[in-house]
Amino acid sequence: MVNLLSFQRMSLLSRLRTGLVLAGFFILNPWVCSAQQFSLEAVKAYPFPSDLTASARGSRIAWAVNEQGRRNVYVAEGPAYSPRKLTNYTSDDGQELSSLSISADGKWVVYVRGGDHGSNWDPGVGVNVDNLPFAPRVEIWAVPFAGGLPKKLSEGDFPLISPQSDAVAFTKNNQAWRVPINGSAPATNLFTVRGGAYAMEWSPDGSRIVFVTDRGDHSLIGVYTDAQTPLRWVAPSFARDRSPRWSPDGGKIVFIRMPGTGGVPDSILARKHQPWSIMVADVTSGQATQLWKAPQTLAGSIPTTNGGFNLHWAANQRIVYMSSEDGWPHLYSIPDTGGTPLLLTPGNFMVEHVNLSPNGQVLTFSANTGPDTRDIDRRHAAQVSVDQANMNLLTPGTGLEWTPIITGDHSSVALISASPQRPPLPAILFLSGQEIRLIGSSLIPSSFPQSLVTPQPVVFTTADGFQVHGQLFMPSDSSATKKPAIVYVHGGPSRQMLLGWHYSDYYANAYASNQYLASLGFVVLSVNYRLGIGYGFDFHQPERAGTSGASEYTDIRAAGEWLAAQSFVDDRRIGIYGGSYGGYLTALALARDSRLFAAGVDVHGVHDWTTDRILSWTTPGRYEKAPDAEQAVKTAWNSSPVAYLDTWTSPVFIIHGDDDRNVPVSQSTALIQRLEAKGVKLETMIIVNDTHHWMKHANSLKAGNATADYFQRKLLPRKP
Repeated sequence: MVNLLSFQRMSLLSRLRTGLVLAGFFILNPWVCSAQQFSLEAVKAYPFPSDLTASARGSRIAWAVNEQGRRNVYVAEGPAYSPRKLTNYTSDDGQELSSLSISADGKWVVYVRGGDHGSNWDPGVGVNVDNLPFAPRVEIWAVPFAGGLPKKLSEGDFPLISPQSDAVAFTKNNQAWRVPINGSAPATNLFTVRGGAYAMEWSPDGSRIVFVTDRGDHSLIGVYTDAQTPLRWVAPSFARDRSPRWSPDGGKIVFIRMPGTGGVPDSILARKHQPWSIMVADVTSGQATQLWKAPQTLAGSIPTTNGGFNLHWAANQRIVYMSSEDGWPHLYSIPDTGGTPLLLTPGNFMVEHVNLSPNGQVLTFSANTGPDTRDIDRRHAAQVSVDQANMNLLTPGTGLEWTPIITGDHSSVALISASPQRPPLPAILFLSGQEIRLIGSSLIPSSFPQSLVTPQPVVFTTADGFQVHGQLFMPSDSSATKKPAIVYVHGGPSRQMLLGWHYSDYYANAYASNQYLASLGFVVLSVNYRLGIGYGFDFHQPERAGTSGASEYTDIRAAGEWLAAQSFVDDRRIGIYGGSYGGYLTALALARDSRLFAAGVDVHGVHDWTTDRILSWTTPGRYEKAPDAEQAVKTAWNSSPVAYLDTWTSPVFIIHGDDDRNVPVSQSTALIQRLEAKGVKLETMIIVNDTHHWMKHANSLKAGNATADYFQRKLLPRKP
């Protein structure tokens, strides 16, 4: 086996040397990019904007900004769009801001403070990074757009402002509550329902609320009117119903229907179509009819990219939704009476961050397309009518733009803009003249590096025929000596790293870290492996991936071998690091290919796929079990890093926060015990009371500096 692996590696190295593609990269002079020396603190001092929103009328917008852990709400109003700080939270306390919204009349801004809403569990549980005797609560706040002191409305989450701008509906203890938007009275419980109330939405006139309740193997859609009127169930069935949306006149509801759970146990390893359909129901009668059914193909399965179904009841009697049935996540619309769906966004690209205009006639979104072939690794803002395939790319070029949203006066598009050099900033695109105006440039501190590396696109083909994209960060050192190199592996895995700053705060943080590592003298290759987004359905949902065989690891090994084949890389000094799913693939790389990867940093990764799901596969609580249950468990084990400890010899640094709500800290604890017993050199860092997302900026710096220091000690030559 050793000889076979050696032969396979030599064969692939030969192929990579003769068949590599370096788009836009100068082979003869690999040191064309230059960058100044800077600290990690400096490059991570950027202000990160998120939760951009607009009022339904007028030209008012709001967004949240994270400035080195100090999170605040900012607002602006047209035509000047001068940014104004609306709140004054002054400490790096780990309290995120989410669910930002502006009342329709533009007078109030409502937001949630606290929790970790990027987590897999307990998003609404307080985060206590400051180790206080009593953990902070997740709370709903309101503040006048004109300015003033924020007022706490209630503990709770997921607020929805009423169309009349006078009240806020929200969830508390998984039930529905209501509070005046000005805080003039305490919050009251609207109704209590078994299974909780989720995905609430006000009717257009504000008289009713539609919601989803989860009953385990099925879910129901209900309508609340008032305290005297019984709840009304919309076409109740044994299915799983979700994503209810009101018709503009409030007489009907469109929603998604999926089969309930159960039936004869099916194969675990086989890829199967995941069925779903679009239903339209009359609210008065509660009767529903099927408007559209997804094609019974793998690509026609439930969409798994940003926003999921992206279901909207738009103007002109159109229902809008997302589907990957043609191999790419695209927007479609269909008459609300049924008929043939219209593909609104044809082409080999994906659609993300979808918003419907206030008048319901136009969709704005971001997409990885444009006149430049490298746009597949960027994001640009675009728009399309809900009833015509007249897509218009709003922001072509070498920058990156995302989360576009049309303002209430329909004169402008608010969005977030970045470049390879400049961190993300809110911006306004004036539709009359296509002029883009940045908002908040003054928030970028003077200490922020003025010259960063421009990552170069790299494309290589793996041994099994996949084309894999990556972004190459070259160090500023122009000497001819061979450089140490690092493979960066993103998490998710349904993510895509870009040719510039990222729209996710987690991956913007990774982009900054890669810039810092390049400034220290490392060649860094960020690899977009299969299972990720941006390259079509077959890349996003490949065969034998994840627990079914870890085929995506082929791309990680190929990335390391691509680096080893470059004349400017020292193939004895190649490291690897990543977080979450990237931590899993880092551990798998060290376990299976220690000869290729000299050292690694595994940040909150998964190491044993069998611990969380093996019982549900082998002992499902009934007599019947899946026909391939035993094989599935074996395959999951063989897809796990812990299955290859016999060949793990490279040193590793393991980092984990002990309030992680995405990957249990036990995944790292158990691996550490195994590695210590085997005698593998390892270092560890546990960060108390922080989560998967480093809610405290100081902890992000702590982990990032420790990672860079580790690679310097392991991969850089020692100075006399």
